[in-house]
Amino acid sequence: MENWHKKPVQCDMRDPYDILGVPRKASDAEIKKAYRKLAKELHPDVNPDDSAVAERFKEVSVAYKILGDEQLRRRYDAGEIGPDGQEKSQFRYEYAGGRPGGGAEGFDFGGFNAEDIFGEFFSNMRGDRRGRRGGGPRKGTDRAYKITVDFLDAAKGATRRVTLPDGKMLDIKIPAGITDGKQIRLRGQGDADPGGGHKGDALVEVSVRDHPLFRRDGDDIHLDLPITLAEAVLGARVEVPTIGGNVKLNIPKGADSGQVLRLKGKGIHRARAKTTGNQFVRLQIKLPEQPDPELEKLIKKWAEKHPDTPFDRFAGS
Repeated sequence: MENWHKKPVQCDMRDPYDILGVPRKASDAEIKKAYRKLAKELHPDVNPDDSAVAERFKEVSVAYKILGDEQLRRRYDAGEIGPDGQEKSQFRYEYAGGRPGGGAEGFDFGGFNAEDIFGEFFSNMRGDRRGRRGGGPRKGTDRAYKITVDFLDAAKGATRRVTLPDGKMLDIKIPAGITDGKQIRLRGQGDADPGGGHKGDALVEVSVRDHPLFRRDGDDIHLDLPITLAEAVLGARVEVPTIGGNVKLNIPKGADSGQVLRLKGKGIHRARAKTTGNQFVRLQIKLPEQPDPELEKLIKKWAEKHPDTPFDRFAGS
C-alpha cells in the first residue's frame, strides 16, 4: 500500500451563504428566492456551451442543496459538514497523483434536481438545444402558417383541411371559441432534423373573419335587431339569429330603441372550460323607408295629445 499516504485535503469551496448571497439568519423563503434568481441566470439552457457558467451553476446548486434542506443546514451551521456537504474529519485519504476519494465529487444530491423548481421555465427553453449539448435528440425547425376561418367556425369549432408546401394535406381541428391571432400547434408536422432527431412542429396562426351580424365580446355574442314601430309599441314574438340557429325572442310592449335583451346560453360554448356565454340583442326601431301618410296623420294626432318629449327629462340639468 506504498501508493497511499495521508495528507490534509484543502477544501476550496466557498461558504454556501456567500454563494447564494444571503445572510446566515436568512429565512427559508429568502434562501429559495435567492436560489431561483441565480439558477435562472446560470442555467445551462440559458448559457449553452459556457463551461464557466456551468461550474457556477453547479456551485449554486450544491449551496442550495445544503441550505435548502432544514437538517443539512442545521448540521452545516453546527460545523458537522463542510460546504461540499461531506462529513468533516481531520484527514482524508487521497491516492497520490490520482482522483480524490471524497470531496465535492462525492456529494450525494439525493435526487435533487434544479428543474424540480424550474421545470416549466426551463422545459420551454430547452427545445432543440438539447441535441447540441448531447443531452437528448435534436428537434427539427418549427414551421409557421396562417389560415383564415369564418366567424361561425371559430365560434362553434370546425375542421379545416390545409395543404402544406410539401403537398401534404392536414385536417386542422379549430377549437370552439378560438380568438383572432391564436396559434394551433401541430406536433411533428414541421421540418425533419437532418441528424435524425424529432420533427419540428407546425404553428398555425388563426385569423377570424368578421361577421355581418354578430360581434364577439369574450364568450358573449352581440346582435343589433331591427324592429318595426308596431313591434316596439305592441310587443311581438320574432325570430332572432344566433350562432346555433334561429330562436324566438319576446319583445315587450313599449320597447325602446337601444334596449338590450338577453338570450341566456346562446353565446360561445367552451367544452373544456365548461362555460357558455350569452347573446345580447339590442333593439333598433326602424321606420318605413317610404313616407306613410296614414302613419304621419296618426302620429301627428297622438303628438298633439302628448306634447312632452324625452328631451324634457333633461330640463334643468
